[in-house]
Amino acid sequence: MKLLLLAGTSEARRLAGALAKEPDIEVIASLAGVTREPLDLPVPMRTGGFGGREAFRKYLQDQGFDAIVDGTHPFAQIISKRSFEVAQELDIPHLQILRPAWVPEAGDLWTFIDDESEAARHIPQGATVFLATGRQTLHRFENLTGRRIICRQIETSEGEFPFEGGEYLIGRPPFSVDEEVELFTRRKVDWLVVKNAGGMLSRSKLVAARKLRIPVLLINRPPLLPCNRVETEDAALAWVRGLL
Repeated sequence: MKLLLLAGTSEARRLAGALAKEPDIEVIASLAGVTREPLDLPVPMRTGGFGGREAFRKYLQDQGFDAIVDGTHPFAQIISKRSFEVAQELDIPHLQILRPAWVPEAGDLWTFIDDESEAARHIPQGATVFLATGRQTLHRFENLTGRRIICRQIETSEGEFPFEGGEYLIGRPPFSVDEEVELFTRRKVDWLVVKNAGGMLSRSKLVAARKLRIPVLLINRPPLLPCNRVETEDAALAWVRGLL
């Protein structure tokens, strides 16, 4: 069986490791290419977009894939929707790995929003805002004028910060709770903004915010697709084995 793994998450990386040991499964992992130096996977990899819906369909047909596992980021809405719809059209088995969303615990000061532009309604002028949302959607915060913005990302960016009052902070996760507490304290962070990506690896910033009584804006996930879905790589592996 030949399987396309749309990767980009820790679950996809662990699934790739498990699938690499399966003698009857040929796996190709695809990365979007957002990160210039991604972590290596133990299976053949391709990097970059497919060139649109029809090009993706042609790639699936030309390569002869028998199944697709979508292990992309919970906010990778475009590729997830496209892969599901094209898989349906081609009658290719399709599965999404979607880790559980974060839910607040006692002591959390969370507010949920649907769109980045809503942040300006909640964060007062003069506040120091820590964006843990990545550079791809940074432009959506351009209405946060009058605030000091710190945007953390994995790699350096070309050019200056896109709007006044902001700076990039480079760092590759995971980060410990103690590291996040020290960073937020040193930078005098007043607000934290994150996408509700879920997962334990990146929850440390939320725990740090709770300890420091920092209010958090969580951006809600896109609507769920009507597709087959599991929460873990173990469940995904069982699904793939069931296709053999």
